[in-house]
Amino acid sequence: MSVPDESEIEASRAPLLDHLIELRSRLIVSVAAIFIGFLVCFYFAEPLFKFLLRPFSIAAQLLAVRQGETAHDVGGQALGMLNGAKNMFLALIGVLQLPPPVGKVTNLVFTAPLEFFFTKVKLGAFGGLILAFPILAWQIYAFVAPGLYKRERHAFLPFLLAAPLLFLMGAALVYYMIMPFVLWFSLSQQIVGTAGISVQLLPRVSEYFDLLTTLVLCFGLFFQLPVILTLLAMAGLVNAEMLIKGWRFAVAGIVVAAAIVTPPDPISMTLLALPIIALYFISIGCVKLIERKRDQEEAAAA
Repeated sequence: MSVPDESEIEASRAPLLDHLIELRSRLIVSVAAIFIGFLVCFYFAEPLFKFLLRPFSIAAQLLAVRQGETAHDVGGQALGMLNGAKNMFLALIGVLQLPPPVGKVTNLVFTAPLEFFFTKVKLGAFGGLILAFPILAWQIYAFVAPGLYKRERHAFLPFLLAAPLLFLMGAALVYYMIMPFVLWFSLSQQIVGTAGISVQLLPRVSEYFDLLTTLVLCFGLFFQLPVILTLLAMAGLVNAEMLIKGWRFAVAGIVVAAAIVTPPDPISMTLLALPIIALYFISIGCVKLIERKRDQEEAAAA
């Protein structure tokens, strides 16, 4: 350890009581940020829930349009499903304008008197955590930064930006691809107007919200793989050679994990597994860059 490093640590030393007081103040700020975020999201819970229902509405509307067509899809059922998935994505991003629906195509129910209210409470809590994350991340960093060397602080900051960005990428994948396809496939299994028999999908609001938030959390956490592997490499726990040798086991583990957390259909599993596998190999490149930089620093110090 060099003299500048020792001086940095000595300058950051503080009595235990000072650390506890600082921890208390930062916890108070974090809880206040979460509470304010909860109040904001709970106040706007209804428009937020309508926004979360948009994949369901688009899937139901496209299915209604398709059922109203007299001609069958030229390429068969598989081509029709792929075309429907493409149209759902284009409609969600606002590129495709769908015709106005005939009647009500989106229908959710709640079977307990306070079910929708508590769903809005959960939505407020979930949204409050997301809104408060920048403040939470900064409070954590500001608390641990005095115990880090200057070069470690500079290395840690990019991860505070990369982690939420990767989480948002995973959440966007759920909103724009996974949920619309799952809902499209589920709605296509209905039996309507056949010999007086009706089998319709009427999901409860709590079940829909739980499915959506579970998928968002799972995808968002899976997308943290580059951050985790890069941090492990910086700590010297893994290296690029180890990750390259174990890529087969990593791919198998990713596929199994994707099959567990996604709905029971191969397309949803594939839509999660492929980006995570790509992120794994991107992580190997990041680890190689870290090792190369570390070797250059050691060579310069020698």
